[in-house]
Amino acid sequence: MNQPISQLEALKSFTTVVADTGDFKQLDAFKPQDATTNPSLILKAVQKAEYAPLLKDTVNQFRGRPLDEIMDRLLVRFGCEILSIIPGRVSTEVDARLSFDTNATVARGERIIELYQAQGIHIDRVLIKVASTWEGIQAAQQLERKGIHTNLTLLFSFCQAVACGQAKVQLISPFVGRIYDWYKKSAGSAWVESDNALANDPGVKSVAQIYNYYKKFGIATEVMGASFRNAGQITALAGCDLLTISPELLATLAATNVPLSASLNAEKARVLDLQHVSYDEAGFRLALNEDAMATEKLAEGIRAFCVDAVKLEQLLLAA
Repeated sequence: MNQPISQLEALKSFTTVVADTGDFKQLDAFKPQDATTNPSLILKAVQKAEYAPLLKDTVNQFRGRPLDEIMDRLLVRFGCEILSIIPGRVSTEVDARLSFDTNATVARGERIIELYQAQGIHIDRVLIKVASTWEGIQAAQQLERKGIHTNLTLLFSFCQAVACGQAKVQLISPFVGRIYDWYKKSAGSAWVESDNALANDPGVKSVAQIYNYYKKFGIATEVMGASFRNAGQITALAGCDLLTISPELLATLAATNVPLSASLNAEKARVLDLQHVSYDEAGFRLALNEDAMATEKLAEGIRAFCVDAVKLEQLLLAA
């Protein structure tokens, strides 16, 4: 009798599974294709005893250099460790404090790539993560033209996804869980969990809309659902190009044998009756402003990443 496969193994058959962690010692257990990091995840990792020497060694090696350079070198050090374990790509984030500065984001992205290349890492194995502000999207477009691939993060709205597609970025990371959080909080006591689960989850619906639009109009940008609160959000997006999942939820999927089938399908998306749209800067800013959830979550996300970048700098100064 055949042993039933886990939901994690089933998911891998139609979606690229990505590990969302800076804790590279956890990666071997789940065999993801790619991995993503951000300042918060790296901050969390370097506060663990097993990673403290890595931080200290990086600081000692480059002491006296500008603080922002040491931080990038630390991020790249983690990225190289991750790339020694996974077969695919790692995403490394530009300092969130540059989210509204196109030129500075481009310069920082170029430096991160140069640091990876100095370690013998091929350019195609790194995605530069940038916040999906108008300025970030323009920076990503410039980086893509230079052959540097990008991952547009903190993406909460359809207009952000459309603008990223126009910019021909490599990949976007729409945030499922944070969208869900906003709608649940907004509804308050009127929220009925069962009415907003699986395919009806507002975060799941957002990613499905973006996926279907991209496939309908032949937009090559990859869609990677991110920021999950439960395994149901993940299984409801089975079939998405990629899904980046925390080690905790990877473990949940690995321990579950309930049959899983693809919910998203590119062939079905191509026959949908959808309207093609495009945005210039003014149209983008108005559309984003009209979406209270996306406006609030984008600002909140940038603020949180800025706070963690400062905390990481403080750890570097203290090392």
